[in-house]
Amino acid sequence: MQRLLYIIQKEFIQIFRNKAMLPMMTVVPIVQLIILSYAASNEVKNIRLAIVNEDHSPTARLLVQKIEAADRFLLIDFPASVAQGDDMLQTGEVDIVLTIPSQFEQHFYREKRGNIQLLVNAINGQQASVGAAYLNIIIQSFNQELQANLKIVNRNGQPPAFINVPTANWYNPELNFKYFMAPGILGELVTILVMLLTAMNVVREREIGTIEQINVTPIKKWQFILGKLIPFLGIGMVLLTVGLTAAKLLFGIPMQGSLFVIFAFCALNLTAVLGLGLFISNLSDTQQQALFTTFFFVIIFILMSGLFTPIESMPQWAQYLTIPNPIAHFVSVMRSVLLKGSTFWDVIYHFRVTVVLAVVFNTLAVLSYRKVE
Repeated sequence: MQRLLYIIQKEFIQIFRNKAMLPMMTVVPIVQLIILSYAASNEVKNIRLAIVNEDHSPTARLLVQKIEAADRFLLIDFPASVAQGDDMLQTGEVDIVLTIPSQFEQHFYREKRGNIQLLVNAINGQQASVGAAYLNIIIQSFNQELQANLKIVNRNGQPPAFINVPTANWYNPELNFKYFMAPGILGELVTILVMLLTAMNVVREREIGTIEQINVTPIKKWQFILGKLIPFLGIGMVLLTVGLTAAKLLFGIPMQGSLFVIFAFCALNLTAVLGLGLFISNLSDTQQQALFTTFFFVIIFILMSGLFTPIESMPQWAQYLTIPNPIAHFVSVMRSVLLKGSTFWDVIYHFRVTVVLAVVFNTLAVLSYRKVE
């Protein structure tokens, strides 16, 4: 036990002696949390729109005014023809071209139907699908208003029945995107930072020669790995505390669930991540090699964590690959507990998987540490 305490003491001395490491572990993650929570948004705004109005009727003008009133669109121009609208779409001047054909109002009143064409630039699939959906909602609302004004009747002489679908957004009623992103980004930053630091820890001592002094001592492998793990685990917990405080003060993130569940899972998750980082460090010969290896895993972990795209939308084989992804479990637990108020038993699956990951990664870290007993 005394040997373990000496190793922990040595690690803290090295950490506080390195002037560049402390800002990296405190200031940089908070700045990243603030910037990414504001910038990383799936909300689609400022959709560039061109309207080809070949009808110029009062009904067509009302539709144009209704679209202009929406804050999601930037009305760029009114091309004189469909061909000019196509050219604007091809050159990238606009994202959507809406064409109101001639005799639109006449067909609507006589035939009770009217056709409108949407041409969408689908290079950015998300912007195309969401932007077209916004425009379709506006058009459908306009259509219902016209039908109500016309008092169109059915065969029984009664006004047609409209389906009313009331919606309620649970857990995030205002659809505030910062509430959705900040917990996930915080979990991602804490995980990546401690993994990166530990991945370069052992190999750094090997490069400067201090690892040889440790190897000639009677310290056991597990004591060495545990002594490396505990200081960074404490730093990760402090970073989570600071991050949660900043998220609450800056973004007003709701904290519906128990913070004890958050910190308990963080400790378990960081134990797994630290084991993986130490395993990478043991196998690397240089810090550069450890850095590149860590980034290989980090990129995969981030893209398949469910932070930006739902895991349920991935192919089945990709969903299986998210099981050993510690960031995916951390993001899910952070969002579930903070926003939904999930209890320990609601996220027990993530605890079980992370326990297995912690045992596997730390076992590999102990076995891969090259020390002559």
